[in-house]
Amino acid sequence: MRTEAVDVAIVGGSLSGSATALLLLRGNPGLRVLVLEKSTAFSRRVGESTVEVSAYFLARVLGLTAFNNETQLSKQGMRFWFSRPGVEELVECSEIGGRYLTRIPAWQVDRSTLDEEVLTRARNAGATVLRGAKVRSVRLAAGGRQWLRVETDGESFNVEARWVVDASGFTTLLARQEGWLRSNREHPTTACWARWSGVTDLDGSDLTMRYPEWSQACCGIRATATNHLVGDGWWAWVIPLKGGETSVGVVFDQRRVRWPAGPEPLVHRLKSFLCAHPMGRALMQDAEPVAGDVHWRANLAYWSDRMAGDGFVLVGDAAGFIDPLYSPGMDWLSFTVSRAVDLILRSEAGEPVVPRVDRHNGDFTRSYRRWFDAVYRDKYSWLGDFELMQVGFRLDLGLYYIGVVSQPFQLGPKALQNPVFSLPASRIPQWIMRTYNRRLSRMADDRRRRGTFGRANARHRDLLMGFLPDRSSGPPLLRALARWLVLEVREGWRTWLPEPVRVGPVA
Repeated sequence: MRTEAVDVAIVGGSLSGSATALLLLRGNPGLRVLVLEKSTAFSRRVGESTVEVSAYFLARVLGLTAFNNETQLSKQGMRFWFSRPGVEELVECSEIGGRYLTRIPAWQVDRSTLDEEVLTRARNAGATVLRGAKVRSVRLAAGGRQWLRVETDGESFNVEARWVVDASGFTTLLARQEGWLRSNREHPTTACWARWSGVTDLDGSDLTMRYPEWSQACCGIRATATNHLVGDGWWAWVIPLKGGETSVGVVFDQRRVRWPAGPEPLVHRLKSFLCAHPMGRALMQDAEPVAGDVHWRANLAYWSDRMAGDGFVLVGDAAGFIDPLYSPGMDWLSFTVSRAVDLILRSEAGEPVVPRVDRHNGDFTRSYRRWFDAVYRDKYSWLGDFELMQVGFRLDLGLYYIGVVSQPFQLGPKALQNPVFSLPASRIPQWIMRTYNRRLSRMADDRRRRGTFGRANARHRDLLMGFLPDRSSGPPLLRALARWLVLEVREGWRTWLPEPVRVGPVA
């Protein structure tokens, strides 16, 4: 059996793998980089919405601004649509979103075209790319040569490499093989999604003429935002793609939502679920699913116990995943790729590896936990309530801008080597986020007991002016903190004391 010797073998050629290859070769053009991609052509995948940090990575680090402007849609922020029993029309749905166009660039991306472009750039930079290559196993040796067994076109061969980069996405090759994969059982979520044609244009003339006041309330563009339909324990994304098709999917907390069962195909049940929401009905009534493009994935949240060693490093979804809300997966990709490239380049330059590996594992393990605790733990208990989300969304935005988004815009690409909430300057924003998320969850449970959950989910609108990664975000953040304080004084006092411990009967 033949053996190919390289410096770096990358398992997976989509965005995380191809970006790693491209940046490695920019840093050291003499490296022998081999990208092993199992598909012969990329298909569409989730991870279609960029936010501030990932857009910065795509534009200013990878250099894709012109490509994205030509081939993808410019994203206009996030919008949330709420409903309650008795609401029939979309204009009755409460709305949270921006009043104007966004001021920091981001894109709604077709991952098949984006991934192909970055892989092509990696190949042009000097990487060897093998398509249809399936990595069957990896044998790791700390500080030595790593061995991969690869199959392609009916042929098996070995690859010998100093470094292995696992960019295998949800396959999580190394984490599964080595027993490092851990499911986040504190966040049991499931997703179902598909791509559709014929989704209603929120900025089209039909709705503009039918609901002129509703249309004019927003001076920006609604349709190319990531539109979220929200309910108690679930939310749905609506992401338009270049060419006219739309990615639409539902994410739900398994503890709060029971997915509709029955003999109907999954895609029909998905549409029925969406159309139970007035905005979903308006968007999806004439929509048709793209054949063969419906997906289901349970237990979305997971992480790897180890994310790097002396000879391997995990990037993107191969290292962990939290939740699709706010599109953190692309940010996580930006941080893991940036740090992986730095680790490998420093190793190839002769610097000590083990101390950097230890720091890498510690930083990303803490980042995952702090990110989850600050933003996503018990989030699904309150995001379906307009009043609670009105406070929480403003705080989420303002504190994430101050604690995370501001860093690359102020410090440049080197800031992406410090994952979310790993720097001392971000600890206070993280602590505040964790605190109010717990408080809003308690208030949501109290509202359910009192029958007031979702009481403002109809005929309310909160249109934001937007945040920037500078001091101008201070005043709106202070106003959001004041709203939280008012909410605590008005009703939060009901939950200030710890919940009583309920002792069941002794068997």
